[in-house]
Amino acid sequence: MQWLAIAVGGAIGALVRHLVSVWSYPVFEGRFPLGTLIVNVLGSFLIGVVYVAIIERGMLSPEWRLLLMTGLFGALTTFSTFSLETLLLWHNDQPLMALAYILISLVLCLAATGVAIALTMKYL
Repeated sequence: MQWLAIAVGGAIGALVRHLVSVWSYPVFEGRFPLGTLIVNVLGSFLIGVVYVAIIERGMLSPEWRLLLMTGLFGALTTFSTFSLETLLLWHNDQPLMALAYILISLVLCLAATGVAIALTMKYL
């Protein structure tokens, strides 16, 4: 049952990631990986909420942790893609864009997780 929870979550996360990438691509016409940034920030925020709900508050079973945290957010967030896109920006003579992408991604994802934990601890 555990592997099924991970697989279902992973399938949903991968589909959402793809849809966000397709939707966001025209914004910068492929010059900035906005889709990856969006899913990383969204995933960072949501993992904070789910962490509190499952681990801190015990509101959901361990299977939900596997489905959401391992499967859904594991497939949704794309740190490996982030790494590749950063290196590609750098190798395509866009070092400032690469550094901006690193800084924006780290700050927003850490902030999203922190805000999610604080809000969820307060209101859940």
